[in-house]
Amino acid sequence: MLNSIRTFFNTHLARPETRAPEAAEQAVRRAAAALLLEMTHIDDEAPGAISRDTVVDLVRECFGMNYSQAEALLGCAEAERTASTDYFQFTSLINEHYGPEQKADLVTALWRVAFADERLSRYEEYLVRKVSELLYVPHSVFIQAKLAAAQAAGGG
Repeated sequence: MLNSIRTFFNTHLARPETRAPEAAEQAVRRAAAALLLEMTHIDDEAPGAISRDTVVDLVRECFGMNYSQAEALLGCAEAERTASTDYFQFTSLINEHYGPEQKADLVTALWRVAFADERLSRYEEYLVRKVSELLYVPHSVFIQAKLAAAQAAGGG
């Protein structure tokens, strides 16, 4: 009984740095995916298929996953996103494991999701700004990523 409790704790509740490297990597991927999924829910409207498809494509592209692996990761990330009370649990984990370039890539991905429907709401912009600040991404990187995503979406 004690061993099963210890195993459960080590597998599901331990801090990522005390887990196996693969488990820590998966936890960071879920955190990044949860933030991307949050972008699909932040707007006034119901989550759009375009934004969700963009998140699936980004997860596949960024993490080198096939479609079913990406969907499995997003299912776990959605459960964590729904249960979360703030962004800190995700951004603190990302801060521990991502370097400046990976953080900039995540901010770029957030902008890509925000512009997926070719328009930007104030809530989407707020979320990217908040996450950028929590990840200590320089403002110039934040702006460059926004302009690149807007241009790619046709918003010039």
